Amino acid sequence: MARRKSKAKQEEELFQGLAGLAMLGGTAGTYSLTTSWKASIGVGVLGVIGVVTLMISIQRKRMKRLKRSGIAEIDQMDGFQFEQYLAHLFRSQGYKAEVTKAVGDFGADLILTKEGMRIAVQAKRYSKNVGIKAVQEAQSSIAHYRADEAWVVSNSRYTAAAYELAKSNKVRLFNREALIEMMLVMNDQKVTDFQAADPRISPIKNVCPRCASNLVERSGPKGVFYGCSSFPKCRHTAPLK
Repeated sequence: MARRKSKAKQEEELFQGLAGLAMLGGTAGTYSLTTSWKASIGVGVLGVIGVVTLMISIQRKRMKRLKRSGIAEIDQMDGFQFEQYLAHLFRSQGYKAEVTKAVGDFGADLILTKEGMRIAVQAKRYSKNVGIKAVQEAQSSIAHYRADEAWVVSNSRYTAAAYELAKSNKVRLFNREALIEMMLVMNDQKVTDFQAADPRISPIKNVCPRCASNLVERSGPKGVFYGCSSFPKCRHTAPLK
């Protein structure tokens, strides 16, 4: 079964198609009006340049958005750090989050509760697509933790088989794009809170991308820098600029 294409891949293919249409459409349309191949090719090339310029602009905005989310920091975490981060992330959404014990977690890394709902969460900090095993583990954790439903949250994406199994077992999958959206919402809320307290605070530099705690100014052998307020539990640092 074919894997689902990522949004970025779909957009890339769309722009490739648009570039082709711009070249062919511009060339054919101009030739039908002018009967000049030189003018027709020129218009076609300009159409392609326009599409490429738009594509570059969108890619730049996407990269800026990814940087603001802090997903690159997530990609460097180990499994334990990822679980701790997810706990912070879901707490920012009003959930009560409990990280299960590292050994013998019985298929769930976190237990979320909110408005009478109990949710077992399997956390997967992967560099490759997540397969059906994670779905099976999440589904099996429902009975043990007496949960109402199960989720799998990953910084990566899922195989087509994982999506199919999750659908038939009513397991909810959060892929990389969904995680980024949640991170942006949390970070934007942090920015709002910081600016309400002190408008002079730089929003991006004062949010820890690892645990969502405040970043504070610290001094070290190399000078002043930003350090996470939850140190030593979180050792994230950022340059002071």
